[in-house]
Amino acid sequence: MAKITPMLEEIPERKIVVYKTLVDPTVVKIAGEKLKIKLFTRFLFMKPRPEEIQTVSVEKHYEPYFLVDGNYSIDYYRKRFYTFNIDRRVQEVILLEKTLTPDLPKKRSKMSYKSITLESEERLLHENKACLLLNEAGREVNPRQVPSAPCEEHPKKALKKFKENMKNVEAAPNKEIVILSSKIVKKPPDVERVVKEQFQVSERSVIYKPVYKLTFKNVRTDEVKTVKIDGVTGRPILR
Repeated sequence: MAKITPMLEEIPERKIVVYKTLVDPTVVKIAGEKLKIKLFTRFLFMKPRPEEIQTVSVEKHYEPYFLVDGNYSIDYYRKRFYTFNIDRRVQEVILLEKTLTPDLPKKRSKMSYKSITLESEERLLHENKACLLLNEAGREVNPRQVPSAPCEEHPKKALKKFKENMKNVEAAPNKEIVILSSKIVKKPPDVERVVKEQFQVSERSVIYKPVYKLTFKNVRTDEVKTVKIDGVTGRPILR
């Protein structure tokens, strides 16, 4: 049975990063006017009249993304058996001051030699690493969804007035760590005894990206639809 050795862990606190909003609300409204007809268009030709679509609200909030970078390593020994063929006339083999008796060929075997089997241990180093970008649901996302942007100098202060409209990140304080660990902490099946096992997180951040949510209503049908605009790039967020 493999000897159980506690795994060493190095997990830093989350770093909070808040992107500055680079798109003015007026620009967002203009973008919304360009998009609203498409939202309610059916079959490419059933388009509502512009006056039928009204803007209900324009709300700004922040969406969290989790960046986590880490690695896993295990320095361990595994058992290994080496079998050597020797002359069938040999009665004993002295190796490293140990006397070994060769195995006789199996009955009905046509082998013209004997063999000795040595039990040994091999030391190996197994490593695995990953850098993940996750959304609030814990799913990996394309880095393009979180473009580079200037950051707020006082992130907590910037988030404070939007607290009611924000995702409750504190509800899952170790979500990204659990996901990273599930992907890279893979102990080899042949571990016999462990010299050192370590899980280390080198980067851990929650990035808040500003997003505008626009809500529109078709006054003729009472149908309501929403669209999101990236507060950094001004582009619609397509899901």
